[in-house]
Amino acid sequence: MTISATASLPTNSFKQDAHLIGLVGLAHLISHFSQLLLPPLFPWLKDALNASYTELGALMTIFFVVSCVVQTLSGFWVDKYGPRPILFAGLACLGFAALGFSFSTGYWMVAGFVVLAGIGNGVFHPVDYTLLNRKVSAPRLGHAYSAHGLTGSLGWALSPALLVPVALARGWHAALLVASVLIFTVWVLLFLQRDKLELPKAEAVAKPGLPAEHSLAFLKIPAVWGCFGFFFVYAIVISVIQAFAPEAARKLHDVPVALAAACLTIYMVCNAAGMVAGGFLAANPERCERVVGGAFGIAAVLALTLGLADLPALAVPVLFGVMGFASGTASPSRDMLVKKSTPENSTGRVYGVVYSGLDIGQAVAPLFFGALMDRQLFAGVFIGLAAVQLTLIAGALNIRKVRRV
Repeated sequence: MTISATASLPTNSFKQDAHLIGLVGLAHLISHFSQLLLPPLFPWLKDALNASYTELGALMTIFFVVSCVVQTLSGFWVDKYGPRPILFAGLACLGFAALGFSFSTGYWMVAGFVVLAGIGNGVFHPVDYTLLNRKVSAPRLGHAYSAHGLTGSLGWALSPALLVPVALARGWHAALLVASVLIFTVWVLLFLQRDKLELPKAEAVAKPGLPAEHSLAFLKIPAVWGCFGFFFVYAIVISVIQAFAPEAARKLHDVPVALAAACLTIYMVCNAAGMVAGGFLAANPERCERVVGGAFGIAAVLALTLGLADLPALAVPVLFGVMGFASGTASPSRDMLVKKSTPENSTGRVYGVVYSGLDIGQAVAPLFFGALMDRQLFAGVFIGLAAVQLTLIAGALNIRKVRRV
């Protein structure tokens, strides 16, 4: 199989590329926003559902297990039918899931709508990267990855920033109702711009007459599985930061509740800023492994500092912000790792399989780190976080090695 090259990409005007990148970014923002519909509301849900941290973490496990299965399948659907119908189906599932959360009265009712949310979440990476890789001009692809990652981080930042104030004022049911209104509003906005989200007919439909095994030939490429492993570990980092790190820092360093709640938003905003800088670093694909390694090395040192040092409360959000910026600079180069390992005409399938590693990692991590929280091993949360960040350095170097082989 031939590995795709940026030289095969179209040449568009800046306005055309910016319009497409903005639409894809808006969809990605909603995907990440929806991943954090529940974790910011854990303080309310713990009492309302009479659940432990481990049981709340299990809701996220359900979400990401379902998302993993759907993400793998949706990669094939995107390559066969095109990204647009898959995108609208996924957004609709997220909207109805948020609406269902807002009317839920018990743990298992919430768990049922978590399944629907997982189905919706599973479509976005194959859809987004198929559109970006096939429709954005080569010189702007690194910046497209940067904008894509940036909007995802902003979606994560928006979730606690929107849901927590509404929950404080009107309760968690009202917060999730507001979330559903936002998701359906974006669905309508994208539908009105649906012509921009369609691939040329010849690219959107699979070519007839190919042998059945051809669609799975990309699974023989070692670099694809190297990328899968990298994203599995990367997902653990995301999960720990989102669900447990702010609360663990609050317990370790006597951080006020409001300041601890702000740590996640600060991390995500700084992560987005780092992605802007990372877009320039990713302009040279040859250095993407070094960028990833350096960024996560810095992040690991900061995680160990949060776990082991005696810090004043005000220093905690600062360290979260610097750690977020360091991680963000790696994001466009991380996506370039996958791009460099992707065969032609297999974009949806490769990204579906590779990014299913994200879902598996986010499904596994809450069970382990939730157990650490229940046992009050708060320093262990940050030590574990640093360990997985350091593992990412080895993962990036391994991808480079197996791709050369």
